[in-house]
Amino acid sequence: MPATPPPTANNAPVYAVWVLAATILGSSIANIDTTVVNVALPVMQTDLHAAASALQWVIEAYSLFLSALILVGGSLGDRLGRRKVFAAGIGIFAVASMACSLAPNIDFLIAFRAFQGIGGALLVPGSLAIITSCFDESTRGRAIGTWAGFSSITTAIGPVVGGWLVQHASWRWVFFMNVPLAALTIAIVFWQVPESRDWAIEGPLGWLGAVLVTVGLGAIVFGLIQADNLGLTAPLVLIALVLGIVALAAFVFNESRSPSPMMPLGIFRSPTFSGANLLTLFLYGALGGSLYFFPFDLQQVQGASATVAGAAFLPFPIIIFVLSRWTGGLVSRYGAKKPLIVGPVITAAGFALFAVPDIGGSYWTTFFPAVVVLSLGMSVVIAPLTTAVMSALSANVSGVASGVNNAVARAASLLAIAVLGLIVVTIFNSALDTHLADLHVSPRVRHAVIAQRSKLVGAPLPRHISPRLRAQLHRALQQSFVSGFRAAMLLAAFLALCSALFSVWLIDGKPARADS
Repeated sequence: MPATPPPTANNAPVYAVWVLAATILGSSIANIDTTVVNVALPVMQTDLHAAASALQWVIEAYSLFLSALILVGGSLGDRLGRRKVFAAGIGIFAVASMACSLAPNIDFLIAFRAFQGIGGALLVPGSLAIITSCFDESTRGRAIGTWAGFSSITTAIGPVVGGWLVQHASWRWVFFMNVPLAALTIAIVFWQVPESRDWAIEGPLGWLGAVLVTVGLGAIVFGLIQADNLGLTAPLVLIALVLGIVALAAFVFNESRSPSPMMPLGIFRSPTFSGANLLTLFLYGALGGSLYFFPFDLQQVQGASATVAGAAFLPFPIIIFVLSRWTGGLVSRYGAKKPLIVGPVITAAGFALFAVPDIGGSYWTTFFPAVVVLSLGMSVVIAPLTTAVMSALSANVSGVASGVNNAVARAASLLAIAVLGLIVVTIFNSALDTHLADLHVSPRVRHAVIAQRSKLVGAPLPRHISPRLRAQLHRALQQSFVSGFRAAMLLAAFLALCSALFSVWLIDGKPARADS
């Protein structure tokens, strides 16, 4: 039975346009949401009176279910129908987005961010799978290039539009704008996109593995976030971390014995594949963690508007898009190994530059150089990393290889936000204690500030204090956050350098092939 009814000569151009439109819109919804929500977080904190740990869960709840279930989502599409599962993912994402836009409190928002993650796990792998099934080998490469190019453009525009909506309307529009886009996408999907599935797939779906990895990642992230307030040695924190480690170990054991694992462990016999995924874990973790804290520094410390904060990272996708053809040529000229050493080193320099600015100064002389250097480094990495992942294994497991690497990238961000959050909070608290001691504030004022410091630089100050003391305390909060932010950026630089070392040790210039 054919997977997809092929287009005729008369309808092929129209067919191609609509398939690309649906997949670009669908993937863009998920990509835009990932970046735009970060820009809205400082305003959400004020509006919903949220602590820093709760704000982390606004991102982490989404990332947890997306990273843990993305392989299941791809497998469901192959089994049940790619169009059907893709549309279901968009529908879930839209309903959850509507609920998020109406959230009365932070707990409600976090719960439906988790549902957004489930929807994302269904739609994200479906977009590329639909293109692969709907285009033959002669047109597939151009179709994927078009999809990637337009997706990068929408991802670049999204934070700017989202920042403008946050500043001039409400953060709730960041979620609500997904709804009409999702409705349009679903209409195109059922109108013009043909159904396809893999009729040869046998064996049960790996639900047990999905549950174990969700519990494992969720427990570890919960433990790290709780450590912000309770400390790493608190019983609740230790229990959560141990539970997470045990669940992940059980996941590995289950995958090794399952007749149809969602992550075949045999693929890691390739040193290049293992090295590429370790690089992804460390480098994309550093990137995800930095993107989380950067908007807080811009808006709550530097005084930038939400619109400016949304546009501040705009050079990143633009530079990557402009250099994509050139960096793709690096692989054919030098192989994947050298770019995957040089790129992370440049990226590490970019992270280090983020640690330089203090409070105040023009964006163009403070953070713009850091964004440019970081973008140059990542532009060198992306194409060679994809090549290393896909060429390290035989063609019959290329889909699994891509899915695993995608899941690792998203899990990396999930874990990094929790780890860097612990670093930022610990250093913020220590620095704030020092500043309060230097200001010689009264015990009553000190207690009031400390009681609210879980909100970091967004902590409200006591009402009945002099304007001079208020300014001094606000400055102390800002300086304390800058101390934590700098430490997080330096740790991100260290992680990027570690990723370069994995390339040195494990990735070959000519990746060896290995079967699962």
